[in-house]
Amino acid sequence: MNVPSAGGHAALMDRVYRRQRHLYDATRRFFLFGRDRLVGTLDAGTGESIVEIGCGTARNLIGIARRYPGTRLYGLDASQAMLLSAREAVKRAGLESRITLAHGYAEDLTPAMFGRAEPFDRAIFSYSLSMIPGWPGALEAAAGALTPSGAVHIVDFGDFSRLWRVAAAALLSWLGLFHVAPRNVLLNQLERMASERRIAALILLPGRYAFIAKLRREEAIGLLPSSVAGWPHTPN
Repeated sequence: MNVPSAGGHAALMDRVYRRQRHLYDATRRFFLFGRDRLVGTLDAGTGESIVEIGCGTARNLIGIARRYPGTRLYGLDASQAMLLSAREAVKRAGLESRITLAHGYAEDLTPAMFGRAEPFDRAIFSYSLSMIPGWPGALEAAAGALTPSGAVHIVDFGDFSRLWRVAAAALLSWLGLFHVAPRNVLLNQLERMASERRIAALILLPGRYAFIAKLRREEAIGLLPSSVAGWPHTPN
């Protein structure tokens, strides 16, 4: 298991969000579209366990806890700075008994990181795959941490191909400042699976700005090649 240390991606995320975390929720609502829509479509039942990978400030986890009172929630993030904000937010919301947070890399996700022996019912990636360098490994770990009937839910940036070209180029450049890169390879694969009816749900937001996907555990496993190394190790 890779423990986040003073160097590497975890340190980069801490540098990016050490100050931004204070304004993160107030500013991200203007361009991280589809998050509440994903939460609304979870239809989570009493007793379900849900983990968010790249939970940030715990904004989504708190929303899920309020919408689905019978759920047990877990959040993983590589940034200690963001987890500081998350813990403060969870405490203010009075949800410390229902939301458990942990520091670690998405590629290393296991229920044991949270002191659990049982797998999760759902795994959520909300605008986090576009920030995780080893995103194929993160998907593989998430699928492996689910029950046989579990599901992976994703909301993230699309390929912007239906946006005005100049606006799309400016958006990509701006996102790059925050080490964000849309995963076009992933979206293309999801669209192929959707055309063959091999995915539970895929929604494209206007302009292909973002997408929302739901994959059953077996579909998430089928999304991946036999070896994660088979995926292109490029920004998208």
